[in-house]
Amino acid sequence: MPGTEVHLAHGPYSAVVTLRGGALRALRHGDRDLVVGFGPDGPVPDYRGVICAPWPNRLADGSYSYAGIGYTAAVNEPERGSALHGLAIHRPWEVLETAAGRAVLGCRIPAGPDYPTDLELAVSYSLSEDGLRGEVRAVNAGTSPAPYGVCPHPYLVAGPSPLDDWSLELPAGSYLEVTPDRLLPVGMRPVAGAAFDFRSARRLGPVKIDHAFTDIAWDGEGLARVRVLDPSGTGVELEWGTEWPWVQVHTGDKPVGPDRLGLAVEPMTCPPDALRSGTDLVHLQPGQAHSASWTIRAVD
Repeated sequence: MPGTEVHLAHGPYSAVVTLRGGALRALRHGDRDLVVGFGPDGPVPDYRGVICAPWPNRLADGSYSYAGIGYTAAVNEPERGSALHGLAIHRPWEVLETAAGRAVLGCRIPAGPDYPTDLELAVSYSLSEDGLRGEVRAVNAGTSPAPYGVCPHPYLVAGPSPLDDWSLELPAGSYLEVTPDRLLPVGMRPVAGAAFDFRSARRLGPVKIDHAFTDIAWDGEGLARVRVLDPSGTGVELEWGTEWPWVQVHTGDKPVGPDRLGLAVEPMTCPPDALRSGTDLVHLQPGQAHSASWTIRAVD
């Protein structure tokens, strides 16, 4: 659809980004997909590749208070009674800039009953020999302080084998236990001795994951990487920095229809329900900006 998406290319990499949720619609290395994609029309399935802001994951009951004022967002996950993945997915986006192998998309979240201030978002996508780099920048364009959190939402694809046969390396020491019915936080648990310990790469198997992880093992440059490998030898890696102290991992399980098509790996600035708990929230003052980036690359 002309005007609603941008095609990018650099060397063996190609990508499509769309104004629907500021999302990464496709990412390929040569002839293989690195993310679960979707078509050029209609709603974005399963929030694939969207930018989740000004909060990631779930907000219980769609309600919270900030600076003594109550706010209510639409519950868009009625089966769990949550406002899921923020407000940017519901706002119109526009193309702010295009260049060879690069595009910048933007949207504005207005102050209202669901958020304290005007927030301007811009996400840049750029391809290089190192893969796809994404960066999201938020600016408080209003006159009141505001809480802020963000995450990208790609589903990674390691190769042609079923997800159960992929291996996962996840450098996280703790995970957030959630309630089985609403997937809302219960408390932190160590991964040691648990089904979610992937600090050393191992086969995923039938394990079902839809949890936030933290206690990240950063390297000397303040970076961490999730690596997913197919038995054929292909794979994909997502790298992020310390501005994202959390990462949500989801095996894409669905009660009906095709499931476990890819592994969602979502660097997050804060955990689920952070607008209510306050955990790791960014507090944006008027005029203040916040930026965070990530990279997805092929592994051969």
